[in-house]
Amino acid sequence: MLITRECDYAVRIVRALAGGEKLCVNQICEKEDLTPAFVYKILKKLEKKDIVKSFRGSNGGYALKKSLEELTLLDVYLAVEPDFYMIECMNPDKACIHNQSDCGCKVHSELCRIQNTLVNELRAHTIAEIME
Repeated sequence: MLITRECDYAVRIVRALAGGEKLCVNQICEKEDLTPAFVYKILKKLEKKDIVKSFRGSNGGYALKKSLEELTLLDVYLAVEPDFYMIECMNPDKACIHNQSDCGCKVHSELCRIQNTLVNELRAHTIAEIME
């Protein structure tokens, strides 16, 4: 579960939209020094998870659909990285060759503990609290 550049950009997009106004992609890019192609891709993911809404037409753009009081960093990260695991073998859909015994891999167990702590911290505060 690396916090990828895409995760970072998603939070920056939310921050750009935090004022409550509708912004076009170019305005978001200007505010946060991002590239349009990447922003479009991330906005589609954020829209799919009901974090932002889009407005079509000549006066189109994007705005937050959820309030900053509802959103956490974890919400934003999961919107763009649904497989949010520190390492690949933590994904239950992927078998870890070192975690087959009854006692399991000690490294895997420790990384699970660390990831649980990180996930709890990422959901501990809303974006509104963080931006105060």
